[in-house]
Amino acid sequence: MEDDKIVLCAASAYERKYYLNPEFQSLPEKIQKELQILCVLYTEDVGGVIAFVFDEAGNLSIDISHEDNDLRFDEIGSGLKIKEMQQKNVELFQALEVFFRVFFLGQEV
Repeated sequence: MEDDKIVLCAASAYERKYYLNPEFQSLPEKIQKELQILCVLYTEDVGGVIAFVFDEAGNLSIDISHEDNDLRFDEIGSGLKIKEMQQKNVELFQALEVFFRVFFLGQEV
């Protein structure tokens, strides 16, 4: 990850682990669980590593990576899964951006 990005959460199919940045523990538990489900389901379905990250302007993006020798990783499935995730969770992602801009960047709503 680049230095100017802040990881919200991530999951790895290789380590079979989920990570939530401790700075975001103040998010409601329901949202934390929803993020965990999104990340874990993605890695179970397609493999690789998924990370939800904020840039310096407070925009949320989804970063995907995989090991070069990972024959299980499905690039086409990955693209489709990400698009589906973005379409189904527009409100969640917008709310997370507002949360980040207010509580981390100090912007007013």
